[in-house]
Amino acid sequence: MGLTWDWDDGDGEELAALRATVRRFIDKEIAPHHARWEREGQVSREVWRKAGELGLLCMGLPAELGGSEVDFAHSAVLVQELARSGFSGPLFYLHSEIVAPYVLHYGTPAQQQAWLPRMASGEVIAAIAMTEPGTGSDLANISTRATTHNGGYLLKGQKIFISNGQLANLVLVAAKTQPELGARGVSLFLLDTSRDGFSRGRNLEKMGMHAQDTSELFFDDVWLPADCLLGQEGKGFAYLMNELPQERLLVAITAVGAMESGLRWTCEHVKERQAFGAPLAEKQVVRHALAQAYADIQVARSFLKDCLQRHLHGQLDTATASVAKFWTTEMQFSVLDRCVQLFGGYGYMNEYPIARAWADARVQRIYGGTTEIMKEIVARHLLDGPSQRIPTSA
Repeated sequence: MGLTWDWDDGDGEELAALRATVRRFIDKEIAPHHARWEREGQVSREVWRKAGELGLLCMGLPAELGGSEVDFAHSAVLVQELARSGFSGPLFYLHSEIVAPYVLHYGTPAQQQAWLPRMASGEVIAAIAMTEPGTGSDLANISTRATTHNGGYLLKGQKIFISNGQLANLVLVAAKTQPELGARGVSLFLLDTSRDGFSRGRNLEKMGMHAQDTSELFFDDVWLPADCLLGQEGKGFAYLMNELPQERLLVAITAVGAMESGLRWTCEHVKERQAFGAPLAEKQVVRHALAQAYADIQVARSFLKDCLQRHLHGQLDTATASVAKFWTTEMQFSVLDRCVQLFGGYGYMNEYPIARAWADARVQRIYGGTTEIMKEIVARHLLDGPSQRIPTSA
């Protein structure tokens, strides 16, 4: 088998058709508008509705809840293509592959019917609110409180760095119902953002991902009926731990897709760019840098493919997902930084996609759990369990 750029060689007929649909959607509905969205700091609601019309949102849901009942490989295709495009605005995977599974796996039939069909259509946009100003990755010590009141709950606190925060109609909120119990006192709530007492801060200005709205959210004694509790009280932290491996896999898919496009753009650039009377591509130092980047991407792709197969078979464990998240995102930033270097001054100009990709990549090492937290999870897996977990050569 020769050297390949894409994962398309493994697509069956159904995935190939989906990939073609996603590419057409990006060309028609995202590319012409993305520069304006970057200036405005958020995408339009219309792109969400159009994605819903094409069946690109919440694809894995049962048909009766608005989905197509397809496996995660279909979602991976969508995430790959969006990452390769270099357009970071529509964060569909957060909505479809992070929030929707919580409602599907832990929600009541009434909660599922109330939210999931409208999420699949794009009528409702969803966000998840875990991070707080004083806790970061320390979810067990969040300070947002939900206290019982009039047959429901009063929600009080704030969250920060919430993606889709400005547009969200539904926010999945992590709050403490029994603070004295630590992690065992965390519960999850489905918050309709039209409720009294809920407010949004300004759309935060970020280093990258300028078309993706990111907000601080405030809960000033928001009264929630009892049926806004998702699953069982006190089980929220366990639910988060169950679902986070898929979130981290999604970040890894994005990382590899972005690396692939970054290298492709760089190869095109060095063939065209002249220096000292010849194309940059004829310089050995440039050629070797490209070869190294390609090798790094191939290794990342191979590992990620293995993780995808494990996930499709329900066998992706927390430690492996954590490795995938931290290794691919660290490699993403390294590869894209080398690509920027080969662009020279042009690589520092926002009009070039490589500059935007580099800036967008930086947050990948932070959200979904920082690299340091990922390494701690892996270290605990190695040191706190049987020695057989550490692979040995034959």
